[in-house]
Amino acid sequence: MRVWLWQDRRVADDPGTASDALLRLAGAYGVVPDHWDFHGQSRRASAATLQGVLGALGVDASSPERVDLAIAHVEDMPWRRVLPPVLVVREGRQAHVSVHVTHGDPVEVWIELDPEVGGGRREVAQADVPVEPRMVDGRLVGRATFTLPTDLPLGWHEVVAEGPSASAHSPLVVTPSHLELPDALRERRAWGLMAQLYSVRSRASWGVGDLADLAEIGWLAGRELDADFLLINPLHAAEPTVPLTPSPYLPTTRRFVNPLYIRVEDVREAGYLSSADRTLVEWASEPVLATDDDAGPIDRDAAWTAKRAALEVVFAAPRSAARQAAFDAFVEQEGTGLETFALWCALAEKYADVTPWPTEALDPSSPLVAGLRVELAERVEFHLWLQWVADEQLAAAQRAALDGGMALGIMHDLAVGVHPQGADVWALGDVLARGATVGAPPDMYNQQGQNWSQPPWRPDALARAAYKPYRDMLRTVLRHAGAIRIDHVIGLFRLWWIPEGADSADGAYVRYDHEALVGILALEAHRAGAVVIGEDLGVVEPWVRDYLSERGILGTSVLWFERDMHGSPLAPEHYRPLVLATVTTHDLPPTAGYLAGEHVAIRERLGLLTDPVAVVRAAALAEKDQMLGVLRDRALVGDDPSEREIVEALHRYVMATPSVLVGVSLADAVGERRAQNQPGTDQEYPNWKVPLADSSGRVVLVEDLFTNQRLRSLAAVLNG
Repeated sequence: MRVWLWQDRRVADDPGTASDALLRLAGAYGVVPDHWDFHGQSRRASAATLQGVLGALGVDASSPERVDLAIAHVEDMPWRRVLPPVLVVREGRQAHVSVHVTHGDPVEVWIELDPEVGGGRREVAQADVPVEPRMVDGRLVGRATFTLPTDLPLGWHEVVAEGPSASAHSPLVVTPSHLELPDALRERRAWGLMAQLYSVRSRASWGVGDLADLAEIGWLAGRELDADFLLINPLHAAEPTVPLTPSPYLPTTRRFVNPLYIRVEDVREAGYLSSADRTLVEWASEPVLATDDDAGPIDRDAAWTAKRAALEVVFAAPRSAARQAAFDAFVEQEGTGLETFALWCALAEKYADVTPWPTEALDPSSPLVAGLRVELAERVEFHLWLQWVADEQLAAAQRAALDGGMALGIMHDLAVGVHPQGADVWALGDVLARGATVGAPPDMYNQQGQNWSQPPWRPDALARAAYKPYRDMLRTVLRHAGAIRIDHVIGLFRLWWIPEGADSADGAYVRYDHEALVGILALEAHRAGAVVIGEDLGVVEPWVRDYLSERGILGTSVLWFERDMHGSPLAPEHYRPLVLATVTTHDLPPTAGYLAGEHVAIRERLGLLTDPVAVVRAAALAEKDQMLGVLRDRALVGDDPSEREIVEALHRYVMATPSVLVGVSLADAVGERRAQNQPGTDQEYPNWKVPLADSSGRVVLVEDLFTNQRLRSLAAVLNG
């Protein structure tokens, strides 16, 4: 039984709020009308909010008559289908499937097993579960219940139903009951580095840290520091044309890779260029190579403009028969999803200066797009090729990390959502909601609420698609990963939907089938041999954390946020064992900057403070003094510690926890003070553009990283 805490409490109806029928309709679609605000008061969504959210789900609730029709439709919906659109079950657990046929007709049901586990057929027995038939669209429909075998193997199977009046098949996904940790993590704790890849450059980078840098950092961190993983920012694809969105958490798609991270010189064909073509590549690289030791904001647009010009040259070079066959195999393996993404990239180039696109171009199935698919065939192939090259270099980076001795290797990050004008929105149709965006209700830090401008998955449409868009995204991200971090993992349970045109506060939570989403995540991670970490910071119900732990999904603990019931820093022995524990996050300044009050200074400078600056500074100083007192009580620092000594002591504190994974920010390790991201800002701060630098403000290049004394000293603490 699934319990939704925000529904279980009594709420007083306000005058003029939603009718009982509208509330009933909202509940049928998983829209939660009530939530508790940060003052502890119950809030009920207005009728307009519920109508807006339902509208984004494709439901017309604009009048009482429409509401009644919609209720009848949704209640009849299961009876109109022979089988549900998809079934997701846990291995070893008894589950049933309901089959709907004309009342009195016989029906045979069986399972076709996933060919990847050997294929074959399994019979299914009917259960004795009498259900009254229902009149639907003038036909009396009966329901037969069948019991699924409990010994089905993990995988993507199919349930088949055949009868004189019905024939249907639906995916049956058998998921792990519990995602087991790899042997290495059952025997010992693992620690690793956390880095924003674009910010960590070498002398060969084109202004932005790339996949060759990733391979070198992973190999050296394993070999020189005994680190077991390297957590990086999302590598999801950005726009194919400038200007690029700087945030790695607002991509055009979460399935495919940002070609900005390709190392041009490492593409096989680059080694066989003519001298003239090689000169073109060198000319393209010179302006951006010169910026690698510049501590100023990273210029992604300049980097991509140069890199794309060079990649065009390499793409035009002939490929050997073996290389062409490998490229063709990759395109075939990725299928329609990749080809559609490449087509969107070609269209984005064509319409780079056209806003908005022609209406017909917004429909992937339109005659215009069909014609452009032919007209732009060479550009489509270029974008297919970019994904192949990026995939090769990602694979090489993971191999290098494992060859260096890491237990896990690269830990990838999965963003919450995508850009509202991006490739996924264009390609996935109604699987992503139109007319609503994801955000957060007001809290003590953002009293107007937040709107992240990202369209959410539609839970009903995602189920109708048998969760395949979600599965395919996971498979791509996991293909070359030893672990994956799920940003805002509560989004697998519920998301705050804001109707188009509404204020951030005027939204409502929409529930998701977490049993299906978490189960499929566990299945695909199991197949990839990857560990899964859910970012469960903020307001996350205790039962959600318990559920994720039960399924083998690790949580997240950040030292500055972990508090006991008295508001004091949580003692290390009381941390959860099944988490990734860290001192800081990318939404805070590095620890040296945090200790110096940079988080207060930035917000004061940008006018983001809602309280007097003196009050905020005093609170920050009190927090620091409280933490120093805890460190002194545990003999981790002396009376007058230096900033570096405090940073190392904080990591000793985290190492004293039972947490199975410990992450160390590369920025902390070299003494960086500048934040990568300042929440609540857009142009006011160079978010996601800050290159890695040391405490003196000098850029730290990959070549100098592993001789950095601060880094080596902190690694010694972690290996202590």
